[in-house]
Amino acid sequence: MLDSQSTCRNFCFYLLPAFSLHAFSSAVEALRLANEVVGREVYSWQVISDDGQPAASSCGLLVCADSSLSFERERTRGSISAPAVVVVGGRNAPTPHKQLDAWLRECRNRRGSLIGISSGTIALARAGLAEGRRCAVHWEQFPIFCERFLGVVATQTAFERDGDLYTCAGGDAPFDMFLDLVDRHHGTIVVNRICEKAIACKTRSAGDRQRLPLHSRVKLNHQAVIKIIEEMEANLAEPLLLDELVGSAGLSRRQIERLFRRELGCSPSRYYLDLRLERAHLLLISSRLPVVEIAMACGFVSASHFSKAYREAYGCAPHQSRLPIYQRKEMRSNLPEENRTRQIDRRLSNERIPNCH
Repeated sequence: MLDSQSTCRNFCFYLLPAFSLHAFSSAVEALRLANEVVGREVYSWQVISDDGQPAASSCGLLVCADSSLSFERERTRGSISAPAVVVVGGRNAPTPHKQLDAWLRECRNRRGSLIGISSGTIALARAGLAEGRRCAVHWEQFPIFCERFLGVVATQTAFERDGDLYTCAGGDAPFDMFLDLVDRHHGTIVVNRICEKAIACKTRSAGDRQRLPLHSRVKLNHQAVIKIIEEMEANLAEPLLLDELVGSAGLSRRQIERLFRRELGCSPSRYYLDLRLERAHLLLISSRLPVVEIAMACGFVSASHFSKAYREAYGCAPHQSRLPIYQRKEMRSNLPEENRTRQIDRRLSNERIPNCH
């Protein structure tokens, strides 16, 4: 367990192919600064790669490994306890890996804590170690994660702590997650000193949002809008009526519509549709699910209605989103100027595909 009584202060960082260097260094830096603030080595860490050779990050930089997966498996078998294992991923979903799955299960059987960073959470879920647990999943990987791991309570939060299982979405979130861990071990004063050294004015807590809502350019100032957006995000497959959403906020329909236009520049209905289309887009580029199934999973009553709405939003038919990038760019270059301007403003205009199937 990762609590004040634990004697486990050693972390094994297993680096998946194309892991996020940003996420990895954020986690390690939190531990390094903790040692500096406390004045002694209260945390240690080692880096593990599949073959013990330097691991390539998503940006191409190499990180030297201290050990290989096979060596760590042998060491775990010969011990009655296990270290805290941190599986560090990136944007791409990891390929199935039986040895990694077996090692993670062996660590869990020896009461070792497990930590997933970015797509490292997918590795934990594939090994069957996240069933019934709350897991933070990056918003780009969230739709296909939910479709694939039905027994996991997936959330679009910065990080989650569920017993001895920690998960985070990546980016800056590992720093916040490891500070939460340090807080449990050494208290808030140590965490505050770490933040001073790191010039971090605010840290997120478990369950905090990953990002601002879709299309938001400014911080939302009204709790009623936030509450309705959360209701929308929780009901994408079976959309609620606007009157049902309004009732949960305790305001009139006219007040809610006025607040949405002020805060987000669109109507509640338009915003809800954009959320559903965003989910559909992510499922299209990250899975092999049939278009009809994706339409149903995103609350569209017919494939034709879905196709029309999707084309208006993304400038191509749903099945064309799965074409090579250069072909999609060529199609969009032929759009009228007004439609091209709308495409630029889309949050999902980044065409890099998260390989989550």
